[in-house]
Amino acid sequence: MTVRRSVIAGVGGYLPERVLGNAEIAARVDTSDAWIVERTGIRQRHIAADGQKTSDLAIEAARRALAHARIDAGEIDLIVLATATPDLTFPATAARVQAALGVTQGAAFDIQAVCSGFVFALATADNMLVRGQAKTALVIGAETFSRIVDWTDRGTCILFGDGAGAMVLRAEDTTPERGVIATFLRTDGRHHDLLYVDGGPSQTQTVGHLRMIGNAVFRQAVEHISGAMLEACRLGGVSIEDVDWFVPHQANQRILDGVARRLSISPDKIITTVAEHGNTSAASVPLALSVGVLDGRVKPGQLVLMEALGGGLTWGAALVRL
Repeated sequence: MTVRRSVIAGVGGYLPERVLGNAEIAARVDTSDAWIVERTGIRQRHIAADGQKTSDLAIEAARRALAHARIDAGEIDLIVLATATPDLTFPATAARVQAALGVTQGAAFDIQAVCSGFVFALATADNMLVRGQAKTALVIGAETFSRIVDWTDRGTCILFGDGAGAMVLRAEDTTPERGVIATFLRTDGRHHDLLYVDGGPSQTQTVGHLRMIGNAVFRQAVEHISGAMLEACRLGGVSIEDVDWFVPHQANQRILDGVARRLSISPDKIITTVAEHGNTSAASVPLALSVGVLDGRVKPGQLVLMEALGGGLTWGAALVRL
């Protein structure tokens, strides 16, 4: 028996050239490399160059994903880009990516679910592909969080970096066990004030800075990410033990460890990039997946579970078989 599935054809990631280490941050605010590593597991993050936009990062990641998939950009008829740091209020950053890649067909739009954005974008693209509204999609997570971080706030400036990750999805008639098997998305707006930016065009006419109540976000993250993972597995008809690789949002090593303990997951099955990338918000899941695929750990036929939590609060998980 065959079914219509969204199958991953290729992945790619891009990180800006500039690397910002903990020692450089410690020269700006009252912190230290040891304190940052102990609290977050982060040792460095990448920072976009002056004039380098979110779309620039997204374009490079998309090109690498297309090269990995060995397809031409002309085959793309859907671009869904997850970002909380768009180039402009409008038009969508996805439209700029579409134009730069030379794509002249289909639709291109942004999704805003902060750190959960890529999982939301993947679920959206999957639904459109399965329903026949598109054939080949680029799903991208791209962020320049360095532009909205308050570099005087020790609690947040140590966490975030810039980057982009991309995935090529193709609609294929295949076995039910292949491709995107299940997705699970949730939002609870009652917790919007735990993680937010204190600016916006309709409220303050300013960009604003990121604000976070870290301890509260930690508690919510461990609970909701764990629940989303179990629900995606239930919807996909598998158990947590069946999953070959876990690709979590790279927010904080302590959150990754907390979820792993809660669900009795071996650290050897988790793709972890937080030490080198920091928290790249919507880019972190596709970046981590691209690292795992391209270094050979994540292999065709293996079961992968991606998961994230972000401002909103939003959270979700996606179960796929490569």
